[in-house]
Amino acid sequence: MDRSQGRTGGIAAGAASAPATFTGNRALQLEERLIFEMGQPGRTGVDLPAPKAVADRLGGLRRKGEIGLPGLSEPQVVQHYTRLSQKNYAIDMGVYPLGSCTMKHNPRLNEKVARLAGIGDLHPLQPVSTVQGALELIDTLAHWLKTLTGMPAVAMSPAAGAHGEMCGMMAIAAALEARGERDRRRVVLAPESAHGTNPATAAALGFTVKPIPANARGRVDLAALKAALAPDVAAIMLTNPNTCGLFESEIVDIADAVHAAGAYFYCDGANFNAIAGRVRPGDLGIDCMHINLHKTFSTPHGGGGPGAGPVVLSAALAPFAPHPWVVKDATGWRVAEEGGSSEGKPFGRLKAFHGQMGMFSRALAYMMSHGADGVKQASEDAVLSANYVMARLKDVMSPAFEGPCMHEALFDDSFLKDTGVSTLDFAKAMIDEGYHPMTMYFPLVVHGAMLIEPTESQAKEDLDVFIAALRSLAERAKSGTEVEAFKAAPRLAPRRRLDETLAARKPLLRWRPSNRSPEGGPQRMAAE
Repeated sequence: MDRSQGRTGGIAAGAASAPATFTGNRALQLEERLIFEMGQPGRTGVDLPAPKAVADRLGGLRRKGEIGLPGLSEPQVVQHYTRLSQKNYAIDMGVYPLGSCTMKHNPRLNEKVARLAGIGDLHPLQPVSTVQGALELIDTLAHWLKTLTGMPAVAMSPAAGAHGEMCGMMAIAAALEARGERDRRRVVLAPESAHGTNPATAAALGFTVKPIPANARGRVDLAALKAALAPDVAAIMLTNPNTCGLFESEIVDIADAVHAAGAYFYCDGANFNAIAGRVRPGDLGIDCMHINLHKTFSTPHGGGGPGAGPVVLSAALAPFAPHPWVVKDATGWRVAEEGGSSEGKPFGRLKAFHGQMGMFSRALAYMMSHGADGVKQASEDAVLSANYVMARLKDVMSPAFEGPCMHEALFDDSFLKDTGVSTLDFAKAMIDEGYHPMTMYFPLVVHGAMLIEPTESQAKEDLDVFIAALRSLAERAKSGTEVEAFKAAPRLAPRRRLDETLAARKPLLRWRPSNRSPEGGPQRMAAE
């Protein structure tokens, strides 16, 4: 029996015949209550001495009621969060195909380095004399970021990608101010396939955003761009490789046109994992670019952070980089808090402290363990994996554009036309097959987009099973006989399909305990 058929057939049969259980558990898939439902007053995992009596300085604002936190023993807490963790999909479990996010393996060597004494236990307010090694680490990482990008300067303090965008665009605004053109140049050009944070960043800084259309090849329409380059244009914000998973083949011409118009070229570096070690953005005419260390250089990704988004800067923008930065003089390493010996005009301070040390140590460990050849190979393997996925699926799914891709394979929903199955249905059915769905409905320039980024992390045999699962789903959708099954998916997840629109528009964020049921059952929670 074919492996993919066996897996699919077994799941379907199991779903149809699985009996209800008294507990709600399904073998090792355990039903889990809210932590508030489990708590009991007075239960605790620690014993603390009674606090000493002190004068009340709260001005009549002392709490009169319970704080509302659940009371649990230590085993209950450990078991609760362990069971919750088993309901999450993770890069350590299997293929994580989110396009535009670069969900790659985090080598355990990085984690070991980040936990070393003197790195993992640093405090940001330690005397500079006690953190000389940490400052040298930051400077070493900065050196390699500049080397990989071909840029003369880097700002290390931005906390994440969007923060890096803000940093780069603030440097551009400062440069325009120094030229006396800040008030005249108010327009930022953004391709229609840009990451949503690009126009948001520009708008937050008071710029007006003007979209630039794509051509039939999925790249920036160069003629439309040149037509838009009026004297009021401050910059272009462009991603390369772009969000369609394609390299902007006319990027040098774009840079030349932008500079000829007196504007700056901001590059979104979210997709640097496709070209690191292969292409230096500085050689392409880029003025600034943020680098997501939590993507390209494998530091933990998702869950709201922590992240790091250093920004590399061209010679034209380097004088306007924010302070602080790390410098070395006769006394050793130190942090130049107010711009140091800069000959330019730093636009100010961007963050309370100097970046994210945990991310810096992990990223540097990744770079130094891979070496120049390893970083280059990672980029090549990421592109190879994406093209392998594209080649194996293009006969049953519909590629959005002709030709090879870079690090991610983009499909549209035309292969689902007249099947009754939507992009969302297809993605939900992937959950039953044991996969996190790919990025859906993005980029917006492609109808029903399905953006798959396998990265370089996955073994070929794992990609083969993933591809076989998608082929099976595509063929089942086209058969027209399983529309209701797709609409009902996921059927095997801990929870069935949610009303995501209602959840987004009317989220239930506050819970209160209801009365105990007459049957004496467990205390439930009622939403307000």
